[in-house]
Amino acid sequence: MDLRHLRYFLAVAEEGHFGRAAQRLHIVQSALSMQIRSLEEELGGALFLRTSRRVELTEAGVLLRAEAQRTLDQAAYAQQLVQRSLRGEMGTVRIGFAGNAVFSGRLMADVRAFRAAYPDAQVILRELAPHLQVEAIQNAQLDLGYAPSHGGQALDSTLLFERIGTWPLVVAMPEDHPLANQQPLRVPMLGAESLIVYAAHGADEHMLAALRKALGREPKVERTTSTLSVLALVAAGMGVALVPAPLIQVRIPGVIYRTFDDVEPQADLLLISRVSETAGAVHAFLKVARQGGMAAATPRQS
Repeated sequence: MDLRHLRYFLAVAEEGHFGRAAQRLHIVQSALSMQIRSLEEELGGALFLRTSRRVELTEAGVLLRAEAQRTLDQAAYAQQLVQRSLRGEMGTVRIGFAGNAVFSGRLMADVRAFRAAYPDAQVILRELAPHLQVEAIQNAQLDLGYAPSHGGQALDSTLLFERIGTWPLVVAMPEDHPLANQQPLRVPMLGAESLIVYAAHGADEHMLAALRKALGREPKVERTTSTLSVLALVAAGMGVALVPAPLIQVRIPGVIYRTFDDVEPQADLLLISRVSETAGAVHAFLKVARQGGMAAATPRQS
């Protein structure tokens, strides 16, 4: 007994006539009669009392009518549920993010756009260092990550890294710093400065490489573990920091920002996902995020 048999049975039960039921189902009456006879043989008894003018349900037919309707309703609900899931209209998207995803505005813009398009889907946000985002996505604890380009990342062909933002770096410095009145700055001016960097697993290694090239030597470095702590140490007078330009909007007492006239270095924001992702909600979020930014695929990090 399959769903088609139940649909045919209900059509005859509701119409009370094989001819009208066949027209409703867009099949010939002989084929419908054969299907109902096959169903009765499978169940072991008559479902209809047949007369020359109409057909009526037997006691067994009355029982089957209620159960058939319930079964078809449940099948339709299951189909709708699965289709909504495949379209991303329901489900959960777990997203890891680093500080520059917030300060740049990209993460919030993407989440707002996704929630507007898919209001029944759930978004869970979790702040994590870039290398922890990669691990969590690999281990299926997260679905997506927003993180800066960073070194020390293991080559993994199961992950996709897409550049969704690139910004120039600016200098965050104490407001009473000797270079505070210089605008714009050049990288060589920072040669004697202690540089405060976000040090989680090589997150600023690309920036340090650019500074080594510009300075011709190794810069003095103070390492810390979050974007906010970088700015806190700057405010405390412990050094200067190179931060993505969107952080200019973050007002920390005692901290000012100055621009460079150098082309390099820059800060990137990557969107990290699984190559073999199957969840509809995650695919829907990726589509929204890719439409919102530059979304140029980058080589996998090594």
